[in-house]
Formats: sequence, structure tokens, C-alpha cells
Amino acid sequence: MVKLNLRLPDDLHARLTAQAAADRRSLNSEILHLIEVGLGVVASDAPVRPGGDPASPAPLRGGPDSSPA
Repeated sequence: MVKLNLRLPDDLHARLTAQAAADRRSLNSEILHLIEVGLGVVASDAPVRPGGDPASPAPLRGGPDSSPA
């Protein structure tokens, strides 16, 4: 595992800290999660986050001809 020193603006640090607390994660885990979501690494069946926003978009259901008639 790589260690990384990262400089953040105070307001961004506050937002990340608040979001980590809301998601019941450490700050490090929250940052890793957000990077993975941004890169599209998190599976689409990830749980819904506490604000109602899914961690990643849900896949489309059905086939191309499954629209209602």
C-alpha cells in the first residue's frame, strides 16, 4: 500500500470529514470510496448512501424490446 501526503483546502477537508461521519467511515476510507466511485470501480449493487443518493447508478433493467406496449 502506498502512503500519500495530500494537501486539501480547509473547506474540502470539512466536507470530506462530514461525509465520512455520515457514512460511518474513516476519512481515509471515505476518500478511497469517492475515488473508486469517480473511477467507476464500485459495483453497481452498492448500498444506497444515507442521503438517498446511490453510490453508483443502478443498471438498466430489461432488454431492448422490453418496453411496455
